[in-house]
Amino acid sequence: MNDDRPFLGVMLMLAFCVLAPLGDSMAKLLGGAVALGVLILARFAIQAALLAPLVWWSGSGFALPKGLLWWTILRSVLHILGIGLMFKALQYLPLADTLAIAFVMPFIMLLLGHFVMNEHVGLHRMAACAVGFVGTLLVIQPNFVQVGYPALLPLGVAVIFALFMMVTRKIARNVEPIKLQTISGLQATLIMLPVAFLMPASPDATLMPQGADVWGMLLALGAIGTVAHLFMTWSLRFAPASTLAPMQYLEIPFGTLIGWLIFAELPNGLAAVGICITIGAGLYIILRERRLARPPADAPAAG
Repeated sequence: MNDDRPFLGVMLMLAFCVLAPLGDSMAKLLGGAVALGVLILARFAIQAALLAPLVWWSGSGFALPKGLLWWTILRSVLHILGIGLMFKALQYLPLADTLAIAFVMPFIMLLLGHFVMNEHVGLHRMAACAVGFVGTLLVIQPNFVQVGYPALLPLGVAVIFALFMMVTRKIARNVEPIKLQTISGLQATLIMLPVAFLMPASPDATLMPQGADVWGMLLALGAIGTVAHLFMTWSLRFAPASTLAPMQYLEIPFGTLIGWLIFAELPNGLAAVGICITIGAGLYIILRERRLARPPADAPAAG
């Protein structure tokens, strides 16, 4: 049975685009004080702690449908790698620049949806994605190449999260989103428990967080990330990856706003033009999906 509801999927992805850069800003604030492995561990441990009671109380249990265990483990590993590279990049790059470079991801995801998952990609969505990609290029600051290898880290984030979303799409129709996120949090926590304390840390970063403010930001990092990726998982349950791909570009202007408010990072004029283009492309997709989801005027009333 086809239960796609594209407009609902788009709205859930929009919520993700607001929350995800807010969580990234917490990671950027903590990056100089807490070791990277501990940040990743805290992110997933808090996710598991928040969601596991909900699964337990629902009575659904933690068992997965046959054949999906290894897919969920692959998804968890991809999630760890993607978040780890993102947190590392944020230690070197401004929030807006990091997001802008990483936003070759929707274009990669669009191609994967078309060629790997056989999803239909119409001319309108392809054009909107291309326009959003042009806007992304304009947002990238001209001097980002001067920081050296860290500028390449967001490219790794793009590839990994494109694969992550393809795997999520495969799983999401068969596993309830809260249950899937809970299992992902538990798996990632078990993987990161030994890894976190073996990863090298910068001289100023500690393995044990110090101070109530640091612990508060760690809790915010985990909680925001949990809710954001829950919305993303729900969105993929209701809409094809190729529909949601152009929507991802809206994370850039939201990230730019958050970067300005928290870190006083303001894009230059060329980047501002790019932000306007990405907003326009994303809004076009929202309006088009709303129109496509509306039944024809001459359609018989339900019931």
